Amino acid sequence: MAASEFALIDKYFARPTPSAVLGPGDDCALLEPSPGMQLAVTTDMLVAGVHFLPDTNPKNLGWKALAVNLSDLAAMGATPRWVTLAGALPTVDETWLAAFAEGFFACASEYGVDVVGGDTTRGPMNVCITALGEVAPDRALRRDGARAGDLIWVSGRPGLAALGLAHLQGKLKLPEPWPRLCVTALEKPRPRVALGQALAGIASAAIDVSDGLLADLGHIAERSGLAAQVKLVQLPQLKDVCGSGDNYDADLRRIALECQLAGGDDYELCFTASGTQSLAIGQIAARLELPLWCIGEMTAGSAGAVTVLDPDGQPVSIARAGYDHFASNEQPATP
Repeated sequence: MAASEFALIDKYFARPTPSAVLGPGDDCALLEPSPGMQLAVTTDMLVAGVHFLPDTNPKNLGWKALAVNLSDLAAMGATPRWVTLAGALPTVDETWLAAFAEGFFACASEYGVDVVGGDTTRGPMNVCITALGEVAPDRALRRDGARAGDLIWVSGRPGLAALGLAHLQGKLKLPEPWPRLCVTALEKPRPRVALGQALAGIASAAIDVSDGLLADLGHIAERSGLAAQVKLVQLPQLKDVCGSGDNYDADLRRIALECQLAGGDDYELCFTASGTQSLAIGQIAARLELPLWCIGEMTAGSAGAVTVLDPDGQPVSIARAGYDHFASNEQPATP
C-alpha cells in the first residue's frame, strides 16, 4: 500500500523549526521577523524537462531547488530564514524522495534556514519553493540603484553551468577535468549569500545570474534607466577550457563565450558600484576567497540596452542575451 501524502511529508520533510513560532502541521506557519528587519520574499519553480534533466541526481536536485531561491535572497543582500516547499510527483518513489530530501536539507542546514510548510500532489514533476529572508531597512540591494559611471562586476566563473548542460546534452565534449567542474556548477550551485550581505552599502544595484549574464544585467539597466557596456577583454577567461596551441578549439571557444554571456543557471551575482568602491570590493573578494570581476560600465543611453565591446572597443553582435521561457527559439533542458 502506497504511503499517504501526509505520511510522505512527515517521513521526509518534517524537521524541527526552532526559528519559527509555529512550524509545519497547522494551516499556516507562524513566523516572527527580527525586530526592525524587513522581509524579503521570493518564489521559484523548477519543472522537469525545463529547469532540470529528468535523470538529474535527486540529491543534487534537492540542493539546487533550494539554492536557486537562496540566490534571490543573496541578490538582495538578505539573510535567509525560512522556506516552504511544494511539489508534484508523477508516482511515489521513496528512494528518490529520500535522496532529494537529503540534498534539500543539506542546503538548508548550510545556509541556516528552516522548512516551515509546503504541499505535495500527484502530477508532472516540479518543485516550487518560497524563501523568506531578512534585511535591514534601506540596506536591500535593488536593481534600480545603478548610476551612470558605475562599474559592473560579476562573481565566480559565469558560463560553467551552461557548458555543463551542453556537455550533458551531447552538444559538445569538454576536455578533462571540465566535465565534472561544469556539471557540478550546473547541478549544485552555491548561492552567494555572504557576498550579498558584504555588498550592502557598497553595491548600488545587484541581481543574480539565472537567465544569462547579459539578460540579467539588462534588468539592472532597465530598472535604473541606463545602458550598459560589457568588455570582452574584462570577462573571466575560459581559454583553459578550449585548449591552446595545436589543441586550441575555436568552436569550443565560441560556444564557451555564448555560455558565458547568455547561458544562465550560474547563480552568481552581477552588481554595480562606484569606482571609489573598487578597493573595498577587492577586500571582499579576498575575504570570501571568491573572484570578483569588473566587466564593464553603466552608461547613459537607451534604458535596458546592453552592448558588448571587442578588445578594440567595437560593438559585437550577440545572437541572444539569455533564456526566455516563452520565446519560440528557446529549447528546454532535455537531451
